Amino acid sequence: MGLTKTEIFTEEQNQMAALLKAMAHPARIAILQRILKSNTCICGDLVEELGLAQATISQHLKELKNAGIIQGTIEGVSICYCIEPKTWKLLQTQLSDFFAAYKGGQNCC
Repeated sequence: MGLTKTEIFTEEQNQMAALLKAMAHPARIAILQRILKSNTCICGDLVEELGLAQATISQHLKELKNAGIIQGTIEGVSICYCIEPKTWKLLQTQLSDFFAAYKGGQNCC
C-alpha cells in the first residue's frame, strides 16, 4: 500500500500545518488575540466581544482546543479557556525558525 500524503512530510511539517490549520480562521485569530490580550483565562465573554453566536464561538474554541492551542477548565456552568503554553512555545519556535530560513537579498525571479 502507498504512503499517505502526510507520511511524505516530516513530523514537524505535519505538526505545524495542523496547528496553522486550526488557527486559519479570522474568528479563531480574534479569540486567540482576546486570550492573549487578557493574559489570563477567559470565561464566556466572547459572544459580546466578537459578535458571533455562542454556538459558533463554541465550535471555534473546540477546534483550537482539539489542536492543543488552548486549554479549558470547567468552573461551575462555564468553561474557561487560556493559551496552552507548551504548544504556543512550540508554534512560536517553529514559525520563528521557518521565517528565519529566508535569507533574502537575492533576486531570484
